[in-house]
Order: sequence, then structure tokens, then C-alpha cells
Amino acid sequence: MIGSRENLISLIEQYQNLVFSICLKMTGDYFTAEDITQDTFIAAYKNWKSFDGKNEKTWICRIATNKCIDYQRAAARKIVSIDAETIIDMPDSTEVLQEIINKDIMREFENAVQNLDEPYRNVAWQHFIEGKSAKEISFENDVGIKTIQTQIYRARSMLKKKVRKEDLIT
Repeated sequence: MIGSRENLISLIEQYQNLVFSICLKMTGDYFTAEDITQDTFIAAYKNWKSFDGKNEKTWICRIATNKCIDYQRAAARKIVSIDAETIIDMPDSTEVLQEIINKDIMREFENAVQNLDEPYRNVAWQHFIEGKSAKEISFENDVGIKTIQTQIYRARSMLKKKVRKEDLIT
């Protein structure tokens, strides 16, 4: 149960990634997911007295899901109807912005890959940037597939430590 500040911190540490991923999947927007994740833990803290103490993971996930549903309902009410001519004349700024963000994220990720030591740099570049399978990399480099799979796994772990979502999207 979330009886104190320490227990709330523990709950956040334990479930923040799970709650964030639920919110991101349901909303499709990184920043909205961050906000709803915060709202979820605030609601959990405010309602801890009504929690029966059983299966806190399910409880916190249900709060997150309900918060996302509330967000989607509120967003649906804000939709404004416009005619087809207006839509044709409007540039799609969200697509342009998303493209710029994606390019920036990709550039940061490529830099992180370039900073890996060999052989991980080469394998990570071929796998994550060029999209090659472990089998293709193995064949092209004349290295065993198990070795390549291990290098991909280790490169992924190194990149996770170097590159966090929060660092890419500011």
C-alpha cells in the first residue's frame, strides 16, 4: 500500500516504465503519455486508502488505462469540424514536426552507435541503422551467427545505457 512518501516512490520506481508504456500505446503521443503517467501516480497516491492492498500492479495499470480513456474522450470532444477546402490549403505541420523530431532522434542514435567500440559499432550499425538481420551480417562478415547475435544483444544493452528516451526527446 502507498501509506507514505517512501512507498509512493517505491511504487513509481517499480511501475513507471509499465505505466508509461501503457499510456504511450493508448495515446500514441510521448508527451501526453508522460503527463498521464504523472496523473496516474498522483491518483494512486490520493486514492491509496481505497486500495485493498492486493495486486497493486493491476490496480496501477487500471488507473493508467482509465486516465488514458478519459484523455481520449476529452480529446474527442475537442475535435472541430472544418470543410475539405480548408484542409487542402493547410500544410500538415504535425507531420513536418514529427519528421524533424524523427531525424533528430535518428541522428542522436547514430552518434551513440558510432561511439560504441568495435566489433559492436559495426554490428549495431548494420543491424539497427541499415536494418540487416543477424544472418545477413553473419554472411557478409564471415562470422558465426551466434557471435553476431551475441554482439547485437550486447550492443543493444550498451545503447540502452547510453541512450535513454528522455535524452533523445527534449
